Amino acid sequence: MGSVVKINVLTVPAEQREVLEQRFGSRAGAVEGADGFEWFELLRPVEGTDQYLVYTRWRDEESFQAWMEGPMKAAHQGGGDRPKPAATGSTVWSFEVVQSAGPKA
Repeated sequence: MGSVVKINVLTVPAEQREVLEQRFGSRAGAVEGADGFEWFELLRPVEGTDQYLVYTRWRDEESFQAWMEGPMKAAHQGGGDRPKPAATGSTVWSFEVVQSAGPKA
């Protein structure tokens, strides 16, 4: 069984893009230390859409679920003084890695 990829599709109005990127920039390794975590990328749309893609790759589904139930949940709970989300919508796509390649040495 290969890795799993989770892509969180965030609909972000133009005036909220900077806010979203700053928030991700200040999250300071929130996911990097998670067991089973393999990769993260925040992808900014270039044209034709207002949707950002948050790409994460995990060793397996169990690793992702453990992070969602633990650190992720804790980070998104808290007091009522939390700033409102920069995104107006969110969908998660799930994939299994069937093939992958890197540059030739």
